[in-house]
Amino acid sequence: MMIIPAIELQNGRCVSLHRGRLDEPQIWHVDPVERAREFAAAGAEWLHVTDFDAVAHSTKTNEDIVLDIIRHAGIPVQLGGGMNSMEKISHWIDAGAGRVVVASAAVTNPDLVKRAAHAYPDQIVVAVDVFKGKVMSGGWKETSAYDPDDFIGWFKDDPLASILVTDIDADIADSDASLALITRLAELSQSPVIARGTIRGLDDISRIKYVPGISGTIVGRSLFDRTVSLEEALAVAGAARGVTAPFV
Repeated sequence: MMIIPAIELQNGRCVSLHRGRLDEPQIWHVDPVERAREFAAAGAEWLHVTDFDAVAHSTKTNEDIVLDIIRHAGIPVQLGGGMNSMEKISHWIDAGAGRVVVASAAVTNPDLVKRAAHAYPDQIVVAVDVFKGKVMSGGWKETSAYDPDDFIGWFKDDPLASILVTDIDADIADSDASLALITRLAELSQSPVIARGTIRGLDDISRIKYVPGISGTIVGRSLFDRTVSLEEALAVAGAARGVTAPFV
């Protein structure tokens, strides 16, 4: 299982958001490009980058910083933020992004995902943000009518790179149901699943690595506040699995 470190950008700075609130960022006083290089040097195979300004604004983005990260990180970048048109998706793949993440547009315009997935096989990631059993859009602000099980079924025949599952309930408060949700969606998905928002310590990595169908997990805030070291996280994720009892 891959550990994918995350860099989230707002106003040119690395941030973490509380409950997805763009107006209440926790700011990390580090250089994003240098931090990307550090993650690569520590052994990360992929880097996840989110441009929150691209989510919130039509014109204001962190494009120059993102381009620097893509060019100088030394590992491929999975990029999310404002991917709501074929033009934007093509722009970033042409710019060198290894994968792009389609979030809200997957809810409002699923045909965009299908067209992009067939134009760029294995480079499109669909974000499935779940809160109280429903898929969210609009930066976690808008509740759709869709159950996550049905939602991922829309894309079962499309050559996606992965499904990115965020249990927003777990991001807001610790939730034992989070692992059950991710396990169920991993069983249903035809694409590999990446989990996000569930890692607060090494024990969480030890648990989620045993879930069939999970190809990786994104770790962000825990790396920046040093709750988790990337080297230790990679060691735990890469350790041989022990014997487990069968499910009954």
